[in-house]
Amino acid sequence: MPLTLVILAAGMSSRYGGGMKQTDAVGPRGETLLDYGVFDAVRAGFTRIVFVIRPEIEEHFRERIARLPAGVTGACVHQALGQVPPGFALPAARRKPWGTGHAVLAAAGVDSPFVVVNADDFYGASAYGAMAGHLRRHRDARPPRFALVGYRLRDTLSTHGGVSRAVCRLGTANRVTSVIEVFDLIQTGNRVTGRTPDGEARAFSGDELVSMSIWGFTPAIFKMLDARFAAFLRDRGADPKAEFLLPTAVSDMIGTGEADLIALAAGETWCGMTSRQDRGEVRARIAAMVSRGDYPAPLFP
Repeated sequence: MPLTLVILAAGMSSRYGGGMKQTDAVGPRGETLLDYGVFDAVRAGFTRIVFVIRPEIEEHFRERIARLPAGVTGACVHQALGQVPPGFALPAARRKPWGTGHAVLAAAGVDSPFVVVNADDFYGASAYGAMAGHLRRHRDARPPRFALVGYRLRDTLSTHGGVSRAVCRLGTANRVTSVIEVFDLIQTGNRVTGRTPDGEARAFSGDELVSMSIWGFTPAIFKMLDARFAAFLRDRGADPKAEFLLPTAVSDMIGTGEADLIALAAGETWCGMTSRQDRGEVRARIAAMVSRGDYPAPLFP
């Protein structure tokens, strides 16, 4: 059964202080975090790679497609502001990307079970292995049985500023009952504080399970997302800063019973680059894994 990896790489890197963190080198031979993600996915059996990008950065990703191993295909798809459902027009004041839910809709041509990841996050080999196993077991489940790999909130914070995380509530048998995006999360004493998209202040212990934007879906997600994006545009499309967030959309799907969402355990600790100051820590982490023999250098022959 073919499995596809969809890498969200269209972000503007606004909190990174300039440059493209999607293609910033962190490995000993110039490898990027997305290169390590591709390597781990291929080891887990993924044979298709789709990069969701902005048109102006396509050249960088065509180079990566050319380096993919034999038997693995790659493609670029564009996330553009003008990609809205029939009957809607792009608001004149809109400059900001529509958000992660819209980014996934850009990959609507994918016709196999797939995993969505961020280009600037490291999840580890076990995360891709767990996702591959889940998608193979549940590809025909009704309702669709989606998945996320969960991490403890305190293990995903940055010492260099606030971060955004999707905080999960768990029911029985590792079923996720709700997901809420929380922004500006930062350690404050023994608590982690942040705010919801509506501006509500929230406090957490740090033990909460969060999604780091590694999701497992079947193509059934696209019809559900499309309907919710249309509703979002009707309700909030005139707000130039409003975002169509993937966690919010998925939470609504499981709330209505259209889909189940299962939390899979992470075998490694997450790391990623929100700000440029995170880069040194990420490089040290990668160097240690290469030294242990977890990854070759160079990553791809």
